[in-house]
Amino acid sequence: MHMKTTTTNRLGLPNLGLGVGLRSKHYSYLMRNDPVVDWFEIISENYMNNFGYARHILEYVAGIRPIVMHGVSMSIGSTDPLNTAYLQQLKELADFVQPVWISDHLCWTGVAHINTHDLLPMPLTMESLQHVAARVQKVQEFLGRPLVLENPSTYMEFEASTLYEWEFLSELVRRTGCGLLLDVNNVFVSSYNHNFDPELYIRSIPHHAVVQIHLAGPTSCGPYLIDTHDQPVPTPVWHLYRLAQELTGGVSTLLEWDANIPDYPELIAELNIAKAVMRDEFPDVPVFRAEQEVVPTPLDHQMQVEHE
Repeated sequence: MHMKTTTTNRLGLPNLGLGVGLRSKHYSYLMRNDPVVDWFEIISENYMNNFGYARHILEYVAGIRPIVMHGVSMSIGSTDPLNTAYLQQLKELADFVQPVWISDHLCWTGVAHINTHDLLPMPLTMESLQHVAARVQKVQEFLGRPLVLENPSTYMEFEASTLYEWEFLSELVRRTGCGLLLDVNNVFVSSYNHNFDPELYIRSIPHHAVVQIHLAGPTSCGPYLIDTHDQPVPTPVWHLYRLAQELTGGVSTLLEWDANIPDYPELIAELNIAKAVMRDEFPDVPVFRAEQEVVPTPLDHQMQVEHE
């Protein structure tokens, strides 16, 4: 593979091509073999204040491939004050890694300084929008770079909401100049859970602001889809991916696989399906169904932060 350099978004950030998350399961493999992929995404919290073997691997990988930092604890939507200690550690890691960009989620992870270790949904109101926009601007000023925000999977909605999520994100981009990380699996999951058209969502966001796309495999648990990141990407998500790439003009693609992680060659084989999809060759992959139709506690990959 060769790293892409075409810029299609208004932030001027490059299309890095096809990438995967850097996971401890694959450390030994990556030290002995060519990574093959174009780039890696790290979960920022795995490497903040971590100066052991994981930091050594990160330094090695960052020397041969571009790195993107993806966080799960910024809590941009919380009513707590921004955590300046966290932001300082994030900035120090960025100084070390020199990532192409830094991303997190449109969510809150707790209140009263308690971390729930989940990506909690926002009330989609103008008051909430104003609150988040001010915090995004402060974070961007602190980091000295644009913040890229991801749409999370959601399992409940607030009765007070007056905006669709795509309207909220569009206005947030307009007010702050932030970038978007479009998780097409999360769109698929949320659209199923809340009964909206996922294609309408993808057609309605500001495509010029999309910097990156996430792919993943969810799990059907009866009345809900859960964003488990532990299965192959199903056919409907691949169709949304194809649409998103067409509308954005082509942006960086990341395959997320955070539990039941396959061996590295198998992971790369799943990632490379993206090439066939862009030729309109779609795999026939159903949504994985849980053995029992129960709804587990909705865990996003917030809970996949490794403690090494």
